[in-house]
Amino acid sequence: MREENYTINDLEKLTGIKAHTIRIWEKRYGLLFPQRTLTNIRYYTSNDLKKLLNISILNKNGIKISRIAELKESEISEKVIEYSTRSSDVEDQIQALTMAMFHLNQQKFEKLLTVSYINRGFENTYSEIIVPFLLKIGFLWQAGTISPAQEHFATNIIKAKIIVAIESIIASHNEKSKKFLLFLPEGEQHEISLLFAYYLLKKKNQQVTYLGSSIPLYCLKENNTIHQADVLVTSFTSALSLPRMGEYLNQIATHFVDQSILIMGPQIDLLNSQIPNNVNVIRSFEDFNKFIVN
Repeated sequence: MREENYTINDLEKLTGIKAHTIRIWEKRYGLLFPQRTLTNIRYYTSNDLKKLLNISILNKNGIKISRIAELKESEISEKVIEYSTRSSDVEDQIQALTMAMFHLNQQKFEKLLTVSYINRGFENTYSEIIVPFLLKIGFLWQAGTISPAQEHFATNIIKAKIIVAIESIIASHNEKSKKFLLFLPEGEQHEISLLFAYYLLKKKNQQVTYLGSSIPLYCLKENNTIHQADVLVTSFTSALSLPRMGEYLNQIATHFVDQSILIMGPQIDLLNSQIPNNVNVIRSFEDFNKFIVN
């Protein structure tokens, strides 16, 4: 991970804390110590950003800034996990997951998810905590604040939790059960939303064949010859450019003309080309559930 430099305005955007407040905390309590470039321009580091994110949680939970200033950084991190485990506030829990990811603390990361599952239920945890957290990871990745190791650490734990939830369901297929084929296009590796779709389908007693990530089109055709599905489900997160995604949709719509195709993921909001008739855009898992019911 490269060391990223931030202006005070960057910190305001990333933390939601006003620049004026950050300056006061610096001068009065010495919470941050900005550095200067050779041309005397003030800047902050990734560690400053992490510390400020933690401080904001403690302050929001009633700890005075003067008290926070007396704590060691390790004590601040511990208190963030403690408060966030007890808190029902979505932002607190997302921030605590972010801090556990920064420090590669698997025990704390898993504990936060487990507590949320108990308090909110699995599906609400996914929609209210995990989805916003993944969006935040994407933003931090673009800003250069997290490393591949940190991103993989978090997403692999989340995937493992979803897989456990899938395996805990005993599906009962009947004459109304449809056959669903779940896959990601070649080059696409982000499986979490597809795994959650698998969970929802199994819970609704549908038949699911899960192929996973980065499936070449010819493999998809071969599988469909052996196991013809009623519905194909895929997701677009980052692998394809917009022109290539439009071309890909036309290809699968042509090859699977007699089947319904469901597409989801962040990239679908950017589609500006005409969508084939047998392709259905799923913008939320509420939409997905409605499709399953119908």
